[in-house]
Amino acid sequence: MKFRKKFGTRILAALAALVLVCLSLWVWAFLIEPNRLILHKETLVLENWPKALDSLRVAVISDIHAGSPFIDSAKLQKIVATTNQTNPDLILILGDLMITDRIYKHPVDPETIAGALKGLHARLGVYAVLGNHDWWFDGRRVWRALEEVGIRVLENDVTQIQVNGHKFWLWGLSDLNTRPQNIAGTFQRIPPNDAVIAMTHNPDIFPDIPASVALTLAGHTHGGQVNLPFAGRMIVPSRFGQKYAAGHIQEGNRHLFVTTGIGTSILPVRFRVPPEIVLLTLKSR
Repeated sequence: MKFRKKFGTRILAALAALVLVCLSLWVWAFLIEPNRLILHKETLVLENWPKALDSLRVAVISDIHAGSPFIDSAKLQKIVATTNQTNPDLILILGDLMITDRIYKHPVDPETIAGALKGLHARLGVYAVLGNHDWWFDGRRVWRALEEVGIRVLENDVTQIQVNGHKFWLWGLSDLNTRPQNIAGTFQRIPPNDAVIAMTHNPDIFPDIPASVALTLAGHTHGGQVNLPFAGRMIVPSRFGQKYAAGHIQEGNRHLFVTTGIGTSILPVRFRVPPEIVLLTLKSR
């Protein structure tokens, strides 16, 4: 009888501990981690980047999803302040400012978002591409709101940037899921052998990017939002699975960087994938 009583007590204690662990993980994944904002700094050594432009600092912001949990006007101001504190040379916004998931009941209009992002400062400018949620909401309105505050939107378009007598090109590509693509036609506008940074929302376009492009930047995946030990990222919105889920990916001499973004979509959860602002320092190999 004593043995059974002792064994039963241990079972209850184990169950109580399991419930406590599960509750703690739930609190972290739904209430704490989605409300964080980290600064992810990384140096990329690129084959097709000129020595004269070494140490260019590029801040990358993506998937704000304003109106999703924890992304309110105060968080927008924090995003701007944190980005400006890094003193970047260039700021790139990779789409999905909006949120269109029906589960979220507090959408923020694009004019309010753009009004907050107007505070971003970089000596070489602030540029953006639009994402699938932006177009599902009203892409033209989002585009107009950004350009009215001085943030240029590149939609299958290129622009040349001058840095201390040297130059490189920004190449903005349309969203793969919602917009027509014009990769070859747009790329022909860039002179051969000039350095290029391509920016797009969806990383699945990477295999179609010309090999001479120094770096492709993308968002969209949110890093899967949940990255379980051993099991990995359970759901990644990419036809390549986890291949282009997050971080720096190199294929031969071709480089892709995918940021995990800031907001959430579908479910307001993040686990081992904290919201991030990325600061990349570009170096020539």
